[in-house]
Amino acid sequence: MPNIEQQKKRVRTAGRERLQNLRYRSTVKTLSRRLEAAVEDGDSKAAETEHRELVRMLDKAVSKGALHRNTAARRKAQAAKLISSKR
Repeated sequence: MPNIEQQKKRVRTAGRERLQNLRYRSTVKTLSRRLEAAVEDGDSKAAETEHRELVRMLDKAVSKGALHRNTAARRKAQAAKLISSKR
């Protein structure tokens, strides 16, 4: 445990940021699973909506620093491939 006040504050801040990053990553995983389910069901309208939401959340996660930009790009490409293969 840190003795210095600034370091105590830094520990609190890092804890909040860690939870925020976890929320973004978890949401991305959930949206990916929803997209896969929509594609499996053959519902193209739901799949398109889920894809749009997934891309939006990936971009937001990158801008907040929760995901690396190459990771987000890879996941977007995988999602696009998933949608195009089931058409």
